[in-house]
Amino acid sequence: MQDADGGLCIAFNGEIYNYADLRQELMAKGLAFRSQSDTEVILAAYREWGTDCLSRLNGMFAFALYDSRRRQLFIARDRAGEKPLFYVLAGGMLRFASELKGLMADPALARRVDPEALDCYLSMGYVPGERSILQGVNKLPPAHALLFDLNDGQSRIWRYWQLPETSDAAAKGEADEAGLLNELEALLEDAVRRQLVADVPVGVLLSGGVDSSLVTAMAVRAAPRVKTFTIRFPGFGQYDETEHARLIARHFRTEHVELVAAESTVDLLPLLARQFDEPMVDSSMIPTYLVSRLVREHCTVALGGDGGDELFGGYPQYNRLLWLQQHLGGIPQSLRLAAANAAVALLPVGFKGRNWLQAVGVDFQAGLPLIASLFDRGTRQRLMARHGPWKLPAERIREQRIPASADLLQRATRMDFGNYLAEQILVKVDRASMLNSLEVRAPLLDYRLIEFAFGKVPSHLKATANSRKVLLKKLAARVLPREFDQQRKQGFSIPLASWLQSGPWKAYFRETLLGSDDTLFDRNEVSRLLAGQAKGRVNSERLFALVLFELWRREYRISM
Repeated sequence: MQDADGGLCIAFNGEIYNYADLRQELMAKGLAFRSQSDTEVILAAYREWGTDCLSRLNGMFAFALYDSRRRQLFIARDRAGEKPLFYVLAGGMLRFASELKGLMADPALARRVDPEALDCYLSMGYVPGERSILQGVNKLPPAHALLFDLNDGQSRIWRYWQLPETSDAAAKGEADEAGLLNELEALLEDAVRRQLVADVPVGVLLSGGVDSSLVTAMAVRAAPRVKTFTIRFPGFGQYDETEHARLIARHFRTEHVELVAAESTVDLLPLLARQFDEPMVDSSMIPTYLVSRLVREHCTVALGGDGGDELFGGYPQYNRLLWLQQHLGGIPQSLRLAAANAAVALLPVGFKGRNWLQAVGVDFQAGLPLIASLFDRGTRQRLMARHGPWKLPAERIREQRIPASADLLQRATRMDFGNYLAEQILVKVDRASMLNSLEVRAPLLDYRLIEFAFGKVPSHLKATANSRKVLLKKLAARVLPREFDQQRKQGFSIPLASWLQSGPWKAYFRETLLGSDDTLFDRNEVSRLLAGQAKGRVNSERLFALVLFELWRREYRISM
């Protein structure tokens, strides 16, 4: 879109949820509008406030705005990183795109793997921060902006927002619990109300868990008719959440739709490998894609519950970390580290509990163990043996990203917000939903809720050694039906381990990893991982990581 006199031009992906308020404020300053769109509001906000307009935008966005008078290009990405933005800055030129495959349309781009990024992928399951899996390509990190001057080719990158410091009261564990609960309810209600605004049909993805149920509860306050969706996977009863979702739908009298997912076949993997610009390791991308495909038949925009775990302490590993600190924190770290190193040396990759034994050696005052570690240093070295001495920077890169906080839970949740959420969860949801032309919004990632959760809520109201999502569950007790099961934590996943025991999935993984000479990874190490999986070890996600990477690399003809 261009502004009225053609001086500004914007390419924009996303939604600005407070655009109506900004529009009124800008009209009061004398600015005129030709449309009702949020895109025009960004143009007007930039004209009025320059690059400082970012602090006023509440939404999910990636945009590039060209100012022809100054001959400057201004690109920016939302605070949490819901929308992607890749760029190449070289030779006095800036190339940018929402998708890595957009940049790969340029024949001048060398399609070579960045070894540091690949080491991160094999260790963490994603490529963090400004790095990209391709050499010479960067991601604009969440909450960052870039200004490029076409006159001299100079650029400046800066962070325009960051998580707030924890308030003194929250840091000391002091809390006006009733006041915090009231504030949480008001913020969530307003976030949901804003995100329900659309000129197309909107629904709520209702799993029956705490987060999506609270979103549903707030939605019925804001809209006369709310449509909710839940998905059933036939033949996998342990993943069936329809009864929990029905309870919420009945209580709030939503227009409830139960969808039956198609069978997950290996044919989906090449499709997903092509869609995910950077491979990232999460086999739940498969059900996420299937859900998006089904929901898109009924609506164009859907509200989900993403962000609740990172903001309010919902992951099971938070309990375990706090338990470890509580019970083992008094043991000298040197002794714990020796035990952790022995576990790594003596136990094979995929041995259940190995990662937690490795975590015993953590520095509880400043460190964080990588609980979801895919491949440790030795395994990565062996996997990449075909490529000479393999450098192992992933641990150093990750350590540099650990937030400085004396509070273990603050450290863990802040780390997950800036890394796991931004580079894995939100990537999975964005790519899988947009492949189906479904826009998924996350009310819990309204920046006001983020600032509330990290700035005001003390750790004991998030998670303890025995409980999780403490404050969210108190809100659930206030607004959800009495029969609601608060303790249930059902991950959105597939039975990949059982599929790899026999049949088409096992054959496909083996063929992809061992059936061709055109493979990146050492065949002996891959064979060991496959053999370990057959013996019941926990290697399914590790094998998924290798398969998805190989499919992606071959699809786009990427070399080392």
